[in-house]
Amino acid sequence: MTKLKTDILVIGAGSGGLSVAAGAVQMGARVVLLEGHKMGGDCLNYGCVPSKALIASGKAAYAQAHADKFGVANVIPKVDYAAVKDHVADVIDTIAPVDSQERFEGLGVQVIREFGTFISPTEVQAGDTVITARRIVIATGSSPLVPPIPGLDKVPYLTNETLFGLREQPDHLLIIGGGPIGMEMAQAHVRLGSRVTVIEGDKALGKDDPETAAIVLDRLRGEGIEIAEDAMASEVRGKPGMVEVEVKDGRVFKGSHLLMAVGRKANMDGLNLDAAGIATTRAGIKVDDRLKTTNSRVYAIGDVAGGMQFTHVAGYHAGVIIRSALFALPSKQRTDHIPWATYTEPELAQVGQTEAQARQAHGDKLEVVRFEYAHNDRAIAERKTTGLIKVMVVKGRPVGVSIAGAQAGELINLWALALANRMKMKQVAAMVAAYPTIGEINKRAAGAYFSPRLFDSPVVKRVVGLVQRWLP
Repeated sequence: MTKLKTDILVIGAGSGGLSVAAGAVQMGARVVLLEGHKMGGDCLNYGCVPSKALIASGKAAYAQAHADKFGVANVIPKVDYAAVKDHVADVIDTIAPVDSQERFEGLGVQVIREFGTFISPTEVQAGDTVITARRIVIATGSSPLVPPIPGLDKVPYLTNETLFGLREQPDHLLIIGGGPIGMEMAQAHVRLGSRVTVIEGDKALGKDDPETAAIVLDRLRGEGIEIAEDAMASEVRGKPGMVEVEVKDGRVFKGSHLLMAVGRKANMDGLNLDAAGIATTRAGIKVDDRLKTTNSRVYAIGDVAGGMQFTHVAGYHAGVIIRSALFALPSKQRTDHIPWATYTEPELAQVGQTEAQARQAHGDKLEVVRFEYAHNDRAIAERKTTGLIKVMVVKGRPVGVSIAGAQAGELINLWALALANRMKMKQVAAMVAAYPTIGEINKRAAGAYFSPRLFDSPVVKRVVGLVQRWLP
């Protein structure tokens, strides 16, 4: 048995773990990184990267079939599904060196390709190596949640971990789960030529603002996706190529392939957390606002910490704990400035409070500012006028923003900056946006907040009248 001592031990080489390892080693700490599966974790290999690559293929096919509004003849796209998957694999391979073992070893990180398990509050065993660390960071991420639906264990099904390895195109893809993953994959596949049915037990895109979500769902239905809501799956049956999903109200949906996209579960199996005195919840490892577990030497970050499950949150968590673990500085996480986006077309994005949440929190103090894409010149030029931005404002300060429309995932970043720094609407309104850009929508939304105060105010008009009479 080999024994090692280190300053920082990171368990898991996904987004959060890699960020901690790279930051810590470059600041002078001794770092050991454990990864028993693929470097880069879920995001690179099964999540963000391959899904966006597949979406890009779907967009290319859709553009060929809907070019006539630009004066270009429509053509029926010839989709080679296996070649699409080659494109997806190439995108992963292009990004992979950034997350590779070789790169991190070049930075000075000791990488051990084994899973880790706690054997004491300060020791982790990985294969035939025992590591003792001053600080330990658990960054093991999450995996697809597969609920115990009767019959599911007897029928072949896909998850995000197996979908991107599929080489034959589904004739009719059934998707259980109407969240971001389910809806993104639904649109990508219908654009590539598959029939698609989404089966959702509650409301599709139910965590987003209902008004902006409806804009996206209308578009998806318009592209031919069947979206069944309030359809809780009660039984799955069938065989390869012929799958049936029955829901509680008796409806039966038939397809050739089944994708499970009902959510994620924290990866805690095999860590032996009890040996380290680390408590858990149903959502994941229990952490405080400093991301410390019930073992003060151990942090948990990213999906395994049981909070918002986004790659950028894991990266943010890494920054929080580096301040604490390396510099002994007070550092706490917050969530009010964390954005998220669903990369359908149109995109759907959110930061801070939705309108319903803001009304509950602020009551009559809330103002909701709206601006529609149809009034943006760039959106008109590109025929992307379906969309809406809503800004929730309290005493001149934005507390939440909901966007549905082209580049919503890009537009939301400005508002994430505003919320992170507690900026006011006047600071957004003072920005000069390049013309013509979709980004002008943000400035116009801020302008919409001030317009009634300037143009509908009798006091302002009176002052302007007086000034004009006195001017030489």
